[in-house]
Amino acid sequence: MKTFSHAPQDYSCPICCAIQGIDNEKVWIKKSDIFYQDELVACFINSRAITGNEHHVNVVPLMHFENIYDIPTEYLNRINELVQKVSFALKELRKCDGITIVQNNEPAGDQHAFHYHTHVIPRYVGDNFHEELWEPKKSDPEIRAPFAEEMRKILSL
Repeated sequence: MKTFSHAPQDYSCPICCAIQGIDNEKVWIKKSDIFYQDELVACFINSRAITGNEHHVNVVPLMHFENIYDIPTEYLNRINELVQKVSFALKELRKCDGITIVQNNEPAGDQHAFHYHTHVIPRYVGDNFHEELWEPKKSDPEIRAPFAEEMRKILSL
């Protein structure tokens, strides 16, 4: 299978660091953000705030795969199972009007973290998602932690 890598030679993957519990200034994801983990995947509250669509979730493989071109189907299937469960949980907890699911590949496809990940984003009628998406803001881990705990309880997978 052909792969397409864009990660720099000395790339330190922030998602791998977070899953391994490494906490430093380059890793915005905190251990308390991770609310689900099994033998293949993890789910966590994204550390990047999208105003009006706060507390969106990322579902990621535990193993490092850069993008859609090199991730095995077994992982994709499990990720999609969790994306659906997370979507139902967000509908219940966030009372959102809809869900946007985003998975970016390669820089031209807006991939910024070179570890395969799927965003599950709560959406609301009249939100400013498309404007706010491009205004990156780091959210406060202490504000994310209670929501991660709520997700942990509601999913109880």
